[in-house]
Amino acid sequence: MTQKPDSLITVLDAGSSKSVVLVAELHDGVLRYRGHGIEVSRGMRKGLISKLEPAAEAINKAALTAERLTKAGIESCVVGIGGTHVKGINSRGGISMGSRMKEITREEVRACVDRARSIALPPDREVLHLLPQEFILDDQEGIHDPIGMVGNKLEVNLHLSTCSGGIAQSVVTCANRAGLEVIDTVYEGIAAAEAVLSADERELGVCIADIGASTTELAVFFEGSIAHTAVLPIGGDHFTNDLAVGLHISVEEAEYLKKTFGNCVVTAVPQLNEIEIGGNVADPNAHPARMVRQRFLAEILEPRARELFTMLRDNLRQGGVLEALGAGLVLTGGGANLQGLQDNAESLLRVSSRIGRPVPLSRMPEELVRPEFSVAIGMLLYTHRTQVRRANEEQGLKSKLKSIFGGSF
Repeated sequence: MTQKPDSLITVLDAGSSKSVVLVAELHDGVLRYRGHGIEVSRGMRKGLISKLEPAAEAINKAALTAERLTKAGIESCVVGIGGTHVKGINSRGGISMGSRMKEITREEVRACVDRARSIALPPDREVLHLLPQEFILDDQEGIHDPIGMVGNKLEVNLHLSTCSGGIAQSVVTCANRAGLEVIDTVYEGIAAAEAVLSADERELGVCIADIGASTTELAVFFEGSIAHTAVLPIGGDHFTNDLAVGLHISVEEAEYLKKTFGNCVVTAVPQLNEIEIGGNVADPNAHPARMVRQRFLAEILEPRARELFTMLRDNLRQGGVLEALGAGLVLTGGGANLQGLQDNAESLLRVSSRIGRPVPLSRMPEELVRPEFSVAIGMLLYTHRTQVRRANEEQGLKSKLKSIFGGSF
């Protein structure tokens, strides 16, 4: 029996290094893994699409693989948006409901949020997410859900996640060319947080850093709400390129050495350790095989790690959230697998850190429960939660109309 498309959720994570299509089904209210496809990305540069056709072809191949495993057609998807063009803005706005006290309904909440979002944005900017941080009702702060409460004045502190409209449209167009209709977009930092952060961490204050190939997406949570988002222009490829230049080897060999022998803490590598590099007979331009100290790799990698976390620290300080990390820092994404990153993070930020691995879905293969798939898994969880919330809102509206019009609906 063919699976009904309505019960399937498909997400696309089109990154600089790989394109991932992940499919899950809703079974008895629970997400269950159905299939996935992974293809090496092409036509991508620094996290952005530079050539449409090769990028679309890679996405199409990943989607076809996912279709074969899922045994169902894939027509639409939710797409992750990342890159340095993503910017976070905090805003505040509110509404007055007159001299008489009034019960807060969903309409008042929407009007309050609309007032807060009415800020001037450059013409090329689009809003990815509207994320209420807290509501203030008659000067009472710290309210997360004011519906049903009574008051005269309602305000909201709102976080807007914005992106370049043109760049986001390029991603959508690329997915369309691959045969996928885009039904929603999600900031990759928020998606990663959905997969790896606990409720306690969000409440105490935590920063998640999703280290991709070209960029690092940040999201800070405090008292259960989003407080700050940003993107840093450093990712895993920068570490690889540093090794390639410093050791005079190919990017492919540098990537292998980084994953196998790399460490971002020089003193963590024994002084006498040596490794063989070069000597690729298939490459006529390759240097002869030679032995180098393993510490030399760390001497190249550690400065880049310190640059990343210095930039991260400065960004959080400018955003006013550096002192709000009661639960520390969570590193995820493929770049988080590099040895020694945690030590550098803790040294520069003076907070605890951990590697964030995504919560596995039912029946999900073990090889997907890794930091590099946090964004894709998080997009599934985010989309499911959003669908449940919308369904509850629609059900509540139907119940209200039914009570007003006596069962006509």
